Amino acid sequence: MKLDICTNADLHCHSTVSDGTMEPEALAARAKANGVELWALTDHDEIGGQQRALEAALDQGMAYLTGCEISVTFAGKVVHIVGLGFDHRNQQMIDGLRATRGGRELRAREMAAGLAQVGIKGAYEGALHYVGNPEAISRTHFARFLVEAGHCSDVPEVFRRYLTEGKPGFVEHKWARLGDALRWIREAGGIAVIAHPARYGFTPTEEYALFTEFIGHGGRGVEVVTGSHTAAEAVKYADTALEFGLLASRGSDFHSPEESHTDLGRLPALPGRLEPVWQALEARVHQPA
Repeated sequence: MKLDICTNADLHCHSTVSDGTMEPEALAARAKANGVELWALTDHDEIGGQQRALEAALDQGMAYLTGCEISVTFAGKVVHIVGLGFDHRNQQMIDGLRATRGGRELRAREMAAGLAQVGIKGAYEGALHYVGNPEAISRTHFARFLVEAGHCSDVPEVFRRYLTEGKPGFVEHKWARLGDALRWIREAGGIAVIAHPARYGFTPTEEYALFTEFIGHGGRGVEVVTGSHTAAEAVKYADTALEFGLLASRGSDFHSPEESHTDLGRLPALPGRLEPVWQALEARVHQPA
């Protein structure tokens, strides 16, 4: 299959291996049904679902790129870096991601203790009910419990009332360093991309520092079109990609049919003046027979 700017690529979504609600095989089928031509599963800090996703994509007749969304700490905030096209059997990357996940259980228990202080009991056990991979327990699993238990009407309300800085249940976690995450991706043969940059709320100075340090560590791409970007934000980050000489990526950040605003494969196209990240990764794309 020829890959170009018009390719319906969805290079950001999550399965039950992290905080999505669908198995990798079901995601592959949904992506195919929605017209996706090139797909990547990008679970949080976890690549245990990659072989399943790869095989499912090829079975569906879709091209596939390996993927992962790595949490890093930058300027006191959590920033997400998507790695694409790496060798998912690379031991250094596997070990690095395992270490990054290592603090999640302790953090989850501390989050539950904070919720208990405001009268919400059993949150840890409740969150575990929604976890496909206990090593990847996250705020999203707690959010689903809080909705199901009737404490909030939906997930956005959860994050307005709980689990964010200054609210009950928030616990800061020490994530990977930016340089380490980019080194894992780079040395496994992949390309690093800044995920949904509009979400972080950085000042212009902080954002410039992020992009500058990211490039300094060998980062090469930025998500321009993504499920959480407005049309104006897509234009802004298209300009940013051109300013910094970065490749452009596109991904829905799909988690669940009930929770996600943007479905797999339903994003606008990349602006034509950009270079898609998938063209730089053409040799790493797994093509169906």
